[in-house]
Amino acid sequence: MGGFRVTDHDRAVRITGMGWTTALGDGLDEVWQRLRDGRAGIRPLPGDGPLPAPAAALLTDGTADGAPSRRQVRLAVTTASAALRDAGCPAGDVDTLVLGSSLGPHLDDAAETPPHALTAAVARQLGVARSVSVSTACSSGADAVLTGAALLTRGEAERCLCGGIDLLTAGKLLGHRALGTLSASGTVRPFDTGRDGTLFGEGAGFLLLETPAAAAARGARVLGELAGWGASNDGTGPTAPDETGAGAVLAVRHALARAGARPGDISVINAHGTGTRANDTAEAACYRTVFGTAPHPVVFATKPALGHTLGATGALEAIALLLALRHGSVPPVLNTRAVMPELTVPLAAGAGREVTGSLGISLTLGFGGFNTCLVLSAPEGSTA
Repeated sequence: MGGFRVTDHDRAVRITGMGWTTALGDGLDEVWQRLRDGRAGIRPLPGDGPLPAPAAALLTDGTADGAPSRRQVRLAVTTASAALRDAGCPAGDVDTLVLGSSLGPHLDDAAETPPHALTAAVARQLGVARSVSVSTACSSGADAVLTGAALLTRGEAERCLCGGIDLLTAGKLLGHRALGTLSASGTVRPFDTGRDGTLFGEGAGFLLLETPAAAAARGARVLGELAGWGASNDGTGPTAPDETGAGAVLAVRHALARAGARPGDISVINAHGTGTRANDTAEAACYRTVFGTAPHPVVFATKPALGHTLGATGALEAIALLLALRHGSVPPVLNTRAVMPELTVPLAAGAGREVTGSLGISLTLGFGGFNTCLVLSAPEGSTA
């Protein structure tokens, strides 16, 4: 299982299984190919309801019926089970489920169910003994992965199933319409000079994290390594980010330091890329500060295809980053035509690009100033 950059195996975290459910499907290779082909799951919303947005990336997996809380549990169990199958690991061998969500269905369910009750229900149905809930807005999925890694490296667990989930509800749409974050044009255009907002999506993503010893003990196939992670909080306000990017810079630098990596070692970035003016401004400033005008890393973003899946986005984007490292390429960033000059690193706008190297970062910027960076590496010789 060698070939990774990180040599401090007391801090190493292996990734041995992945699963996702997205508006483009639920197979890892299937969805990845659709992203590479430039396909999008954004669709007009049904016209028979009061949902205040022109379009969204809705799931077509048959989970639309029922109360939001039942949908969330059902989708989480289904997607988490897929990650366990991918890993070849029984749920009973997992110490802890760590599940992130941006308040889940809490705003829309008639029953006042505490958010953690849904996570506990998922753990019971899976057969995992311990569960942890994370809710840090759009960084929830990434923070779930970070939390699992912290449990492993501190010796408090050997295997953690970590992920994020969010479903589209009227309450979330109404709230974001009031904040003015939704695109009026019906497209997400990350880092475009004419960007006008984001569009929501539904989704779930899970990764199985293991210590090197636990992975070796069962002969696990290693998909990648979580080499480093970092988090910060802007403290700027309840929704608006610090447009100087200072908080995001801190998260990225913490993650690189933990990985023992320099900015020049990073070959690819899966950007948060919401297409909102404030978020893209802050994110571009972060990359300009950390990477300057280097010819790499190559930046890509999946929200134009999958929608902004809120609490699920960090987990989904970590999976997409690992697939990019595995295949040595990134999918096109849809809809972006005139790249904002503030973004000084290359963006895969309109066409996919090949990438070299085995190290990448995924950055999420959540409401409340939550910034989380994950540094992921692929095994040597993993390019497909």
